[in-house]
Amino acid sequence: MVAAVVRLKIYADAVAEIAGKSFRCALGKNGITHDKKEGDNATPIGRFPLRCAYYRPDAFVTPPKTGLPLYALTPEDGWCDDVASPDYNTFVKLPHPARHEKLWRDDAVYDLIVVVGYNDAPVVIGKGSAIFIHIARENFAGTEGCVAFTREDLEWIVERLGAGDEIEIMGSDF
Repeated sequence: MVAAVVRLKIYADAVAEIAGKSFRCALGKNGITHDKKEGDNATPIGRFPLRCAYYRPDAFVTPPKTGLPLYALTPEDGWCDDVASPDYNTFVKLPHPARHEKLWRDDAVYDLIVVVGYNDAPVVIGKGSAIFIHIARENFAGTEGCVAFTREDLEWIVERLGAGDEIEIMGSDF
């Protein structure tokens, strides 16, 4: 079996590389970690598959171009981050009885999301959930553990991603 091509590399200094280009990005408020835990506001170090992308159809004239599976979000879409729920770290439909994030947000941060295959095969309770690549806030404020880019940069990156691609988040010791 041939290993998938690593297409997107993220470095501890919040610089990403893909297709020979570099981009500024935001990482977790508490940096990056080898020992990710739910709620630690850190981005996990490692190499992870890219599962799919979601977008808000009201935020795009046409759907984003990508080779990843692409799904249109609805106001009923969420992601369970409740360690006590059997749905922990999975996409859920709202209303949902357990704690969750709404994917249809009032800000533009989740207008385009790439789901990172972190802690999902299998899910380990408490190891972190909802690790996405998404749109950064204007000031590149730290995330809750995700990787975030400007919308323009994220659209450019997503267009170059396809099935089998991975993200590699690297600490300074790599």
